[in-house]
Amino acid sequence: MTDTAYQKLLIKRYAAERRFRAYGAIALILTSVFLLYLLVDIVRKGWPAFVEHHAALEVTLDASQIDKANPAAADYLAIVKDAWRNQFPDLSSRTDRKQLNSLLSQDAAENLRQQVIDNPGLIGQTVKADVLLSDDADLYFKGLSQESDTTLLERLKKQIEITRHISWRLLTNGDSREPELAGLRGAIVGSLLTVAVALALGLPLGIAAAIYLEQFALRNRWTDVIEVNINNLAAVPSIIFGLLGLAMFLNLFGMPRSAPLVGGLVLALLVLPTIIIASRAALRAVPPSIKEAALGVGASHQQAVFHHVLPLALPGILTGAILGMARAFGETAPLLMIGMVAFIADVPQSFTDAATVLPVQIYLWSDLPELGFQSKTAAAIMVLITILFLLNGIAIYLRKKFERRW
Repeated sequence: MTDTAYQKLLIKRYAAERRFRAYGAIALILTSVFLLYLLVDIVRKGWPAFVEHHAALEVTLDASQIDKANPAAADYLAIVKDAWRNQFPDLSSRTDRKQLNSLLSQDAAENLRQQVIDNPGLIGQTVKADVLLSDDADLYFKGLSQESDTTLLERLKKQIEITRHISWRLLTNGDSREPELAGLRGAIVGSLLTVAVALALGLPLGIAAAIYLEQFALRNRWTDVIEVNINNLAAVPSIIFGLLGLAMFLNLFGMPRSAPLVGGLVLALLVLPTIIIASRAALRAVPPSIKEAALGVGASHQQAVFHHVLPLALPGILTGAILGMARAFGETAPLLMIGMVAFIADVPQSFTDAATVLPVQIYLWSDLPELGFQSKTAAAIMVLITILFLLNGIAIYLRKKFERRW
C-alpha cells in the first residue's frame, strides 16, 4: 500500500471515529433534553398540589352551640358556614347560598375544631379561623381555574383575606373523593408494607439461590434448565405474575384481597429472578484466585465462599437487590390483578388491611375528571420519583461503602 493510499485510509478512519463520537453526543443531548422536559413538565403540573388556600374568617363561638365539657362534639362546620354566609348577607336565595357553601371544603372547620379543643376558653368569643377552601376556589387562586363565572370568587378575594399555606395534607391524609382533601399517606404506607414483604421474602431467597447455583450446584442438565427458566422469568411481563397471584394466593389459598401481604408475595416473585441474576453476576465477578487462595490455606469450600467470595460480592448483590426493590416499588400491573386498585380512604395498619400503593394511586387519580386531581397526579409522580431516586442513591452508597479493590 502506497503512502498516499494509507493516508487516505487513515483520514477515513478518523472521520468515521469523529462521526461516531458526534452521534453519541447527539444521542446524549437528545436524551437529556427529553428527560429534562419530562421532569420540568411534571414539576410544573405537580407543584400547585403542594399549596392550598385558606380564608381568614371571623367566627363567633356561641356558647349555646358548644358544650365546654365536650367541645369536640360541636358541629363546627355549621358554625363556620353561618359565619361564612354572614360575610355575604345579600346572598339570601337557596341557589346563592349553595354556590357560596360550595367554596368551602368539607374539612373547612377542622382547624377551628382543634383550636377550640386546645383552648376551651375561646368559647363565647369571636376568633379568627383559617378555613380551608374547596378545590374550585383553590384552583382559582392558583390561576388554574377554567370556570367562566368568577364573580363570586372575585368578590371573595376582595372581602376576605385569603392566605396561602403548604399543603401538608398531601402527605398526611389518605385518599378522598374531594381533591383538596386527597393525600398520599395511605398509598405511601401501603407501598412500604408491600415492599417490606417483598424484601423479606425475595432478598434471602434470591441471594441463597444465587450462591447455590453459582458456587455449589453441579453443572448438569437440571441446573441448565433452572438457569434458562430464571432468565426467562426475568423477561416475563409483570401482569403474568399478577395473574399467578390472583390464581394462587387469592383463589387457592383465600388470602385477603388488596392486602400488602398478597401484594408483597406477588412482587417477591416478580423481583426474585432479577435478584438471582444480579447476585450471580456479582459472585462471578470475584476473581477465582480469591477462592483458590482460601482453599490453598486450608479453608473448606463453604468457608471460602462465605468468608471470602461473598463479602467481595456483597456490593454488587446489594445493588442488584435494591434496584430490584425499586422496580417493585414502581410496579402497577400485577397489583391491579389482586385488587389493590380499590378506593382506600383509610391508612393501613397491618399487612392484612386493605391498601393501595403509590403507582396505583397515580393511576386512580389520573382517571378522575376533576381538574384538581391532575396536579395531584403529577405531585404523586414527584413523590414516587423522589423515593426511587433515594433507593438508587442508597444502592450507590452501599456499593461504595462495601466495595473492595483487588
